[in-house]
Amino acid sequence: MTTTYVLGAALGATERRLIDLGPDHPSRSGLVEVVCRLDGDVVGDAEIRPGASHRSAEKLFEVRDYRQLLALANRHDWQAPFAGELGAALTVEAALRLTPPPRATWLRTVLAEHARLHSHLGFLSVVPAVLRRDDDAARRVRAAREALREQLADLSGNRVHPMVCRLGGLSVDADDAWLEAEVRLAESVGALAPVLRELLAEAGLPDGVAVIDAGTARAYGVTGPAARAAGIDTDLRRTSSYLAYRELEVPTLPGGDHAGDAASRLRAWVDELAATAVLLVAAVRGVARTEGPVAVKLPKVMRVPVGDTYVAHEAPLGRAGWWLVSRGEKVPWRLKLRTASFAHMAALEAVLPGTRVEDLPLAIASVGYVVGDLAK
Repeated sequence: MTTTYVLGAALGATERRLIDLGPDHPSRSGLVEVVCRLDGDVVGDAEIRPGASHRSAEKLFEVRDYRQLLALANRHDWQAPFAGELGAALTVEAALRLTPPPRATWLRTVLAEHARLHSHLGFLSVVPAVLRRDDDAARRVRAAREALREQLADLSGNRVHPMVCRLGGLSVDADDAWLEAEVRLAESVGALAPVLRELLAEAGLPDGVAVIDAGTARAYGVTGPAARAAGIDTDLRRTSSYLAYRELEVPTLPGGDHAGDAASRLRAWVDELAATAVLLVAAVRGVARTEGPVAVKLPKVMRVPVGDTYVAHEAPLGRAGWWLVSRGEKVPWRLKLRTASFAHMAALEAVLPGTRVEDLPLAIASVGYVVGDLAK
């Protein structure tokens, strides 16, 4: 028997079954189907079908100048928009051999970790909403995400898409009051980690669901918390030392058995939520002790020298790669994206066979993806 499961929204088709991971989970946007051939109550094989959400971002980059494309990149992963504009800026700056001022580098680090908290909380919202129902914890997660958006708006004027990255720095600086508020917010988000960890323990999640072990992770290019749950240390914040991470103590692999199953991936997310809150506070302290401008003066027309440039950074879901090809014009000849979402959903499709139908929500919830990032 073949059954189609729809994530987030049922799209009105009676033969499709809805998998609802809660009102705040990123899958709520829908547009993804999981077509399963069932052997009784077990998945025999599976096919993941992204919906009609392709926005041709890579082609649109080719008709945007190097300043304009930052705003387009911002819309790539809408759970962590700053990660997109940061990746694009780092890539163009590498091609131009352009170095932002130290204060801008520290503040970019703060915003990158701020985005990581927002993204991780979105995916972890499934814990109190579905896996171990707790209305108070769900309310706290929702309130924390809202506070992160409001804090972003206080700095940039935009609750979701900050659009503050500029080539050579940032368009805004943070005052002392904003930095102090950021510390308080990070500490309050960090306090949610033990709550979520306890709920996961109480949920009694089954072991061995949708195992992405080290070999599978390498074969499909799985990175981020999902790879770390399998015992693979892929964190570019430590291995590449970009932004201000070389001056910070970036956490290593989370503890645990590194089983690579769904429960391990959720625990890795919770561990990283706590570690990110600590890292964010340290980054704020770095901004506070670093004076100076947050931008450099640029010519009116920006042209990147002829050649290829590849930059990768640690986005919330995993490694995000940017390959820029320039022919010396005002716009890129090519700007190719490597997305974590695509790799993760490809791996999930491979490991779903053998999963019991009742464990499908757990399996899907444990692998992070964003539709805009998946079908770019």
